[in-house]
Amino acid sequence: MSDSNPTHRLPARNFASAEQEARQPQPSGRYDGPESSYRLAFTDVDFLVREELRPVRMQLELLKPEMVQQELGIEATVVIYGSARIQQPDHARQSLVDARAAGDAAAIGRAEMAVAMSRYYDEARRFAAIVTTRSRSLETPIYVVTGGGPGIMEAGNRGAHEVGGRSIGLNIVLPHEQAPNAYITPQLCFQFHYFALRKMHFVMRSIALVCFPGGFGTLDELFETMTLVQTGKSRRRPIMLFGRAYWQALINFQHLVDMGMIAAEDLHLFHYVETAEEAWEVLAAHYGFDLPPTQTGEFAEDI
Repeated sequence: MSDSNPTHRLPARNFASAEQEARQPQPSGRYDGPESSYRLAFTDVDFLVREELRPVRMQLELLKPEMVQQELGIEATVVIYGSARIQQPDHARQSLVDARAAGDAAAIGRAEMAVAMSRYYDEARRFAAIVTTRSRSLETPIYVVTGGGPGIMEAGNRGAHEVGGRSIGLNIVLPHEQAPNAYITPQLCFQFHYFALRKMHFVMRSIALVCFPGGFGTLDELFETMTLVQTGKSRRRPIMLFGRAYWQALINFQHLVDMGMIAAEDLHLFHYVETAEEAWEVLAAHYGFDLPPTQTGEFAEDI
């Protein structure tokens, strides 16, 4: 006769889980104050943020996003980099109206530039929507990942959200407040303390990198990825620079070749693109997305 008592099952736990013990009510009195060391080490925030625990915190920042994405079946991403300062077109146009009404010549000049640059917000939004919709039928769907903030990052998450897709935001704690934008899938909205761990997660699942105009942060992220590919530490993948005029005015890559700082073939590490459709064509050509399904194969690997 079988025993229905679940504690008698052969595979039952021998010990309470850490979660169960962490949820146990704590005793009140002498040992529940802030000076007490009675708390379990893994529930003691004051202990976890000590300088000596940095290696543990770095491991946690590696593991948490990795485990969540594994659980949700995310194997391939397209990373969208770009400035937090690029505005959506309607906001940029309104700022220009306000500047003209105020008659401030300097403000008018800035607002006119913001309107011109706002086209990249629309392109990032459309590109994210294209990636999300066209990859749904692939053996391995592709998810958009951004830095989780405003500007181009918001546009990327927004494009995926508006076509019913999930997207990832890898936010970073900064001295000035930066809240995650409103379009990231909540389960996939992460916050990092360490820039290095955040950048590692950007490239771990990426099958392509798309860089819109940006500043120091965008350049840092772009060149780290190009260095990984150039040195053979990472597999080759499409790297697309949106806006040839912007990037050629910013960086004279040919000068690096002429001075012997990079090889001529290094100029083939990236492509200039102007539109969302052109960027998708580069991606599709590289991975054969338009070939019969049996020929697409697996294309998502960790570096």
